Amino acid sequence: MSFADKTAIAGIGATEFSKDSGRSELQLAAEASRAALADAGLEPSDVDGLVTFTMDDNTEIALARELGVPELSFFSRVHYGGGAACATVQQAALAVSSGVADVVVCYRAFNERSGQRFGQVQAAAAAAPTSSGVDNSWSYPVGLGTPGAQVAMFARRYMHEYGATSEDFGRVAVVDRQHAATNPNAWFYGRPITLADHQASRWITEPLHLLDCCQESDGGVAVVVVSAERAADLPNQPALVRAAAQGSGPDQFTMTSYYRDELGALPEMGLVARQLWSQAGLGPSDVRMAILYDHFTPFVLVQLEELGFCARGEARHFIADGGIGLDGALPVNTHGGQLGEAYIHGMNGIAEAVRQIRGTAVNQLDDVDNVLVTAGTGVPTSGLVLAAG
Repeated sequence: MSFADKTAIAGIGATEFSKDSGRSELQLAAEASRAALADAGLEPSDVDGLVTFTMDDNTEIALARELGVPELSFFSRVHYGGGAACATVQQAALAVSSGVADVVVCYRAFNERSGQRFGQVQAAAAAAPTSSGVDNSWSYPVGLGTPGAQVAMFARRYMHEYGATSEDFGRVAVVDRQHAATNPNAWFYGRPITLADHQASRWITEPLHLLDCCQESDGGVAVVVVSAERAADLPNQPALVRAAAQGSGPDQFTMTSYYRDELGALPEMGLVARQLWSQAGLGPSDVRMAILYDHFTPFVLVQLEELGFCARGEARHFIADGGIGLDGALPVNTHGGQLGEAYIHGMNGIAEAVRQIRGTAVNQLDDVDNVLVTAGTGVPTSGLVLAAG
């Protein structure tokens, strides 16, 4: 692809992660963006591009005013909730590599715990005068009105087809919380869990326990994308954008793609994987670690399969005995993920990938040359391979 290794993430920034930020979402976006620019050694006056999610309530022009950005030559938004995370970087990389913009800030900020809680029933979603409203009207009246309920249907089918158990899902949560426990920026810092804790946690929607579900968090995260040439002259080691991809699969819905031949798969992530490996000239064996979107634990197992780290239905064996822990075959979510650090729609995972490449992560691994990052699953999604510059 034309932008491979031609752009880089040169700065990362974030607010604290909390359950009640006490300030507006726009302020959170501005704080995270200013921190990312400072980390990159740049000023708001250098910015000429902004990218975020369609779900972000902070418009590009509002953030530009708050930051003091004089002019924008590029602004863009990506749809489908957490599936947009890595695609924001793809949009920025495309803009920079084509010469449309020079310095692009990708951001996401919300009060998702103290404000609008995504995990609650959104009745208006089934009555919206849009195609999404029509889609939701098929599932909401029968009780599938929350992400937890929608994913539970998928999880049950996956268990039926491949013999996975609730304990297998719980092992993902245990590893994430172990990593979060040593991360001072994580909400669950100092609070690991055991598999017994997972099994004892209350049901949300069977077969999902409370500890199978990501947090609801307040906070903001931003990253700065520039050309690889410019990044080489900035203060921190750049994380090159080696590959970036989006994907939507057959009969794709948002969280309720129940009309496929294979109900226990995520073909949109398989499409992303094929693009990433092709663009990067790499394969699963070339990746030292991964940041996998972990809004619900079952989808971590399925991602391992779609990405090629193991065969279909074999992820439960892959993660056994600490396979995704710091000493495992593929360390996953070294920051604690959205289960342990915070749920900022996956943007905090991109920041962790950059830290691993720089060598500054709390749970730093040795010899990190390439990091795979994925965005939200169950929806049209995206992914990145970031590499040491």
